[in-house]
Amino acid sequence: MPPAMPPTALTVAILVVSTTAAADPSADQSSRLLRAFFAARESPAWDVTESRIVSDDKDAIQAAVTEWTAVGTGVDLVITTGGTGFAVSDCTPEAVKPLLQKEAPGLVHAMLAASLSITPFAMMARPVAGVCNSTVVITLPGSPKGAQENLSALIKLLPHACIQAAGSTSSRALHSGGIPALEKQAGIARSPEGVENLPPSVHHHRHGHHHHSHPHPHVHKPPKPHTANTLGASVTRRHRESPYPMLSVADATAIITKETSLGAIVSHPVSAALVGHVLAEDVTAAESVPAYRASIVDGYAVLHTDGKGIYPVTSISHAAPGPTAPLHSGQIARITTGAPLPPGATAVVMVEDTLIVETTADGTEELTIEILASDLHSGENVREVGSDVTAGAVVLRTGATVSGVGGEIGTLASVGRSHVKVYKKPTVAVLSTGDELVQHDNDTPLQFGQIRDSNRPALLSAIAAAGFPTLDCGIAADRPGALETALRGALAAADVVVTTGGVSMGELDLLKPILEQSLNGTIHFGRVAMKPGKPTTFATVPLGTAKKLIFALPGNPASALVTFHLFMLPALRKMLGAVPHELPRVSVVVEQDIGLDSRPEFHRAYVAFGPADGRLHAWSTGGQRSSRIASAGGANAVLCLPARDSVGDKRRELGVVPSGESLDAILWGQVGVWTGE
Repeated sequence: MPPAMPPTALTVAILVVSTTAAADPSADQSSRLLRAFFAARESPAWDVTESRIVSDDKDAIQAAVTEWTAVGTGVDLVITTGGTGFAVSDCTPEAVKPLLQKEAPGLVHAMLAASLSITPFAMMARPVAGVCNSTVVITLPGSPKGAQENLSALIKLLPHACIQAAGSTSSRALHSGGIPALEKQAGIARSPEGVENLPPSVHHHRHGHHHHSHPHPHVHKPPKPHTANTLGASVTRRHRESPYPMLSVADATAIITKETSLGAIVSHPVSAALVGHVLAEDVTAAESVPAYRASIVDGYAVLHTDGKGIYPVTSISHAAPGPTAPLHSGQIARITTGAPLPPGATAVVMVEDTLIVETTADGTEELTIEILASDLHSGENVREVGSDVTAGAVVLRTGATVSGVGGEIGTLASVGRSHVKVYKKPTVAVLSTGDELVQHDNDTPLQFGQIRDSNRPALLSAIAAAGFPTLDCGIAADRPGALETALRGALAAADVVVTTGGVSMGELDLLKPILEQSLNGTIHFGRVAMKPGKPTTFATVPLGTAKKLIFALPGNPASALVTFHLFMLPALRKMLGAVPHELPRVSVVVEQDIGLDSRPEFHRAYVAFGPADGRLHAWSTGGQRSSRIASAGGANAVLCLPARDSVGDKRRELGVVPSGESLDAILWGQVGVWTGE
């Protein structure tokens, strides 16, 4: 088979990282020289389709690289220049490296070797290179001369790298002619000794790899049991026991709390969408409420010193803007609830304490009214200025949750606040894993070994019901590449990622090794002494300046929901700023015998208030197998069952908590009402 031909043109995007050039683009020389460098290339040609200048800022660098390397953009190569040195502001490698799915140390070695042949100061450079999605990404020095030198060392091999990264040509076709054919195609000549015509210093760094034949098989030491299984290792080398220590629920919860930070503070409009947010500022009233003396009732504004008698109606005051005529002794004004008192009025008489004496000829208007009320006092039936809220007073404190009842929204509206500062709600990406899963709404009959994905719809609905925005990331296959790509996409788009499945001891349980070995994540715990949910895993992954939380929950549906409510929902509430962030823990009376297990168990139950005794009562939702999602149906709580060996003699002997005894329960939802029937 002839070797695959290179494309006639490749696309490249250039990112200049320089705070100086970002402020004054005329200071940029690198992009002009690099454009000229690529324009001089032929077979294939390079087409510079994008060029941008950003300051030395990780977020700005990552935003540009992420935009250009997104699937479907068609950019073959992204070049950055600048920010790779030792200066305090130099952060390009730190911004780019977390975005790479595959690193390319060979390209880095070639760049450094080329520069070292010119100056020893090249050892101060910190380039990175690799592949993001289907785009090759390379960081060059900020010096225009150094950037061209580095790029010259790679340019003949970059078409081959871009073709492979794009995945448009099979590796077999690409390599069918062997290395000599590829070298000829790239225009790289070999010396008689077989060393490629690369920059001189590269020759001295070429290393041979010696392979020895042995009459006996290799004996490999087993992997050390403090990390996940090694990706790509044979199944015979996987751990026989989990390397992660078994933590108590309390210890696991403490770790999550420690690693979870408050969300960013943002400005949010005062609207229905504010419900569920937590205030990040004290809200003060810019004006008094009411801002004028207002009537509490429908009736007549009077001078309280005038007393009982018959008075002419000289004006009308409605709850509407506009001037009101002054009121003098011997006069009254008809007034509606909430309307401003006329100047001079000191009290309001309710309409029920009056009689009509005289009307206009057509009977439509009042002319004189008899006041029947006596012993009036100043301010009677009057809402004074600032009697609800005085200007400058704190109406809502930092940490207050804006509820759906409406009181907080109404208060903010009453003092004229259009926006308030709140803690940003974390966005949660939900990802199911497993080759056996199919969409729950797939009408095709299940094949042998398939199951419907119930975890993702259940978690998406539970997270949304708790008030947090969600992203549906679908189902990822049990293959390292597919799972890593799905995780990277979820991490880039969300603040928190929750997965289900792939955290146990099977050969296809890939979550933990991918988190540790591919995503540079830290697994804070990988096992919890509980039922259900033993393999629950919590990790953090650095992404630029951010730290993303990952909750890798078990694949069994009941386990996923229990561990979501126990571990993940409190963390989301903490990020939101809710105090307390834990779910309510209450004492309940069990209405049936509840069996105990060797592990602490979280038993799905229905909790209701008993009006007769004023206590909370609980009923089991039935079979508690972790695969039985129906055990969470109708549940509004979990009973906190202690391990069998940790209870008193009576309970240990029976193996149950007898009906009528008390247990702690963690509430998931609204408490019902028990009628006693």
